[in-house]
Amino acid sequence: MVPKRLFFTKGVGKHKERLTSFELALRDAGIAAQNLVRVSSIFPPQAKLITRKEGLTYLSPGEVVFAVVAENSTREPHRLVASSIGVAIPTDRNTYGYLSEHHSFGETEEQAGEYAEELAAEMLATTLDVDFDPDKSWDEKKEIYRISNKIVRTANVTQSAIGDKRGLWTTTIAAAILIFE
Repeated sequence: MVPKRLFFTKGVGKHKERLTSFELALRDAGIAAQNLVRVSSIFPPQAKLITRKEGLTYLSPGEVVFAVVAENSTREPHRLVASSIGVAIPTDRNTYGYLSEHHSFGETEEQAGEYAEELAAEMLATTLDVDFDPDKSWDEKKEIYRISNKIVRTANVTQSAIGDKRGLWTTTIAAAILIFE
């Protein structure tokens, strides 16, 4: 059972009930009709990263779907929340890569996304014996990863939202959906 494809999706939902705000975030992400099983964060060897639009065509209502999921919620008015999935894909496609989940308060979409991307890249770099200083900036580490020729791509999908001013639950979700076909 090794997934052949993977796609990213994200969404946001607001409602007076926390569970319903989560459901609305899943709907916004296009994955509310599936039964999600949360898994840890390995990008499968030889898996192909596809678009959300293409990925959604592989899903059926009621299907059990494996996913790496980041979610966050608040009912505090004006509170900034974010959910992010980062990915680091190795140059050698016969080797696995990493996905990371990050959920935060007070970070912009860009900050949360870069953090998740950096987490995934660092996890992959340590398994590939890439020599780097963990205290260096993300930009400096990206250059080291590029020069090493061991990491071909890093990216992220991030959803942020500002807590509803009336105190409704506001939920963000970001997910990597694994496809076996």
